[in-house]
Amino acid sequence: MTTQATTRRPARTKAATRPPGRRRALTFNHHRRWRPASRKGGRCGYTLDGRTCARSGAHYCEPRADRVVKFFSELLVHPAGAFANTRFALAPWQEHEIIRPMFGEVIWSDQWGRYVRRYSRATIVMARKNGKSALLSGIALYMLCGDGEESAEVYGAAANTRQAGKVFEPCVKMVRKSPVLASTITHIKNARRLVYEARGSHYEVIPSDADNELGHSPHCFILDEVLSQPNDKLWEAMVTGAGARTQPLMLAITTETSDQASFGAEFIDDADRVMEDPARAPHHFSYVRKMPRTQDELDRLHRLFPGRPDLPVSLDPFDEANWYWPNPALGTFLALQALRVDAAEAESKLSKLNSFLQFRMNQRVSQVSRWIPMDLWDLNAREIAPTPGWIAGQLEGQRCWAGLDLSSKLDLTAWAIVFPDGSLLWRIWAPESVVDHLDEHTGGMFSEWARDGWVKLTDGDTIDYDTIYDDIETDHELYRIVDITYDKWCGEPVRQEIVKRTRLKCVESDTTYTRMTPPMAEFMRGLKSREYAHFGNPVARWMADNLECKSPRDDPDRIRPVKPARDKTGKRIDGMPALLFAIDGKLRGLPPPSVYESQGMAL
Repeated sequence: MTTQATTRRPARTKAATRPPGRRRALTFNHHRRWRPASRKGGRCGYTLDGRTCARSGAHYCEPRADRVVKFFSELLVHPAGAFANTRFALAPWQEHEIIRPMFGEVIWSDQWGRYVRRYSRATIVMARKNGKSALLSGIALYMLCGDGEESAEVYGAAANTRQAGKVFEPCVKMVRKSPVLASTITHIKNARRLVYEARGSHYEVIPSDADNELGHSPHCFILDEVLSQPNDKLWEAMVTGAGARTQPLMLAITTETSDQASFGAEFIDDADRVMEDPARAPHHFSYVRKMPRTQDELDRLHRLFPGRPDLPVSLDPFDEANWYWPNPALGTFLALQALRVDAAEAESKLSKLNSFLQFRMNQRVSQVSRWIPMDLWDLNAREIAPTPGWIAGQLEGQRCWAGLDLSSKLDLTAWAIVFPDGSLLWRIWAPESVVDHLDEHTGGMFSEWARDGWVKLTDGDTIDYDTIYDDIETDHELYRIVDITYDKWCGEPVRQEIVKRTRLKCVESDTTYTRMTPPMAEFMRGLKSREYAHFGNPVARWMADNLECKSPRDDPDRIRPVKPARDKTGKRIDGMPALLFAIDGKLRGLPPPSVYESQGMAL
């Protein structure tokens, strides 16, 4: 089979050209990990084996992390595979990138009056056959009997009871093979339950039926293969049930999905965003290892993890140097030869390619992908505007190009302006009726944006077009607008009214590959060169974060934005198409000079 050509990035370090068998060891400094700047709480004082943590505020508590690592190595054995019946010594990536940060990061709790784990939610996304079942089994047993929680309820779930049993059965084997655990934990076979009688705790497998799972109070919930869940009902049932616990842990582990519109895709994308910017959800631990699909994704990884020896060096899924990132266990308990066999089949059989990409490279097998890396977006703030009006005052009288994305009367409408120096302005309008829905999906931020003037609300259930026309007319008076590029779906009456009021030239466009590829390419180029300034507009950031793009399989260089399903999600991107329309106008440039400007008036 002939594979699609890929673009290799130039090697930035010696690691990029090092043979797979000669990889530089990773080093870790857990105290330098990002954490909230909270100084609440006195000296930690947690002690283990004579070592006491003297840190305060939000911090990494080494003795707490040591406790979990020792639980694995001293009480557990590998239940199967090449390491069967040997002690469970965590691999460096398991210990330092998952277990230690997940259990060692603590923060002061005013409610409980003591330090508790910072992470109440965790998402692990990696390729299959990287030892996730054994790792999850060890975590489940620790949460059952090693975490010090009275009457702990630990649950495991997946698409069905049989799948969830793939985590439960290794737990049973680990208990049987450990003299200490075998003497303290009882296995109730018919109920698929492990009971730790000393604290009245239990671990059991439950079916993936949220309607019957509303009475639990989980100390730990483990959801295996999120991609197989039809919706978020089970997850939400467990999350809301954990409110009475001191330091609950809701843990999900999965491989990439092939369904862009699924609950699993949204779940994985959320974890990917947290990995990129931990401050957006300080309670969410994220470990995401995916083979990048585009050069922009590859560049993003190298920005987020500079100098990592296991980073991909190109976009070629058949280059062995790229296999270690999505497969952290490769070379230890995942055999390199097994991947070589799968890769050879994928190269020769088209029917095997998608499975190899999804399950071995942990790559989303879809034509749709998230587009703007938010670290790039944040680098293009230039300065943070205290109010929307402050930006307008800085740019008054300057030449610019405008774009209009007039969506349904029942939803958001966006107007964007781009200036020659890269300054970007937006106006966003919305009917009051959408506020409650969008507040649910933005943590109440949409109401705050409206209150602060970043969104203008119009009365009733529909957009007030007169408000839009008035605001466009105001901008026409403030700035020297060259022209307006608008979505042809806006409708002819809208164009006519704008022309009537402003006499501006309106250029019809759409969101096809032909019209969107040039402005999207230009916008990404400008972001990388830090040529734009969005002045910290929070609504624009939210929309940029939601923006996904699509490429045809036969021509990945062609791209266009994809609008999310409004009735199923709280995502909105309207400000981004409007901006791309404006950039399209800028690419067309200024209109040719009038003959009267160059030759004067004939008398």
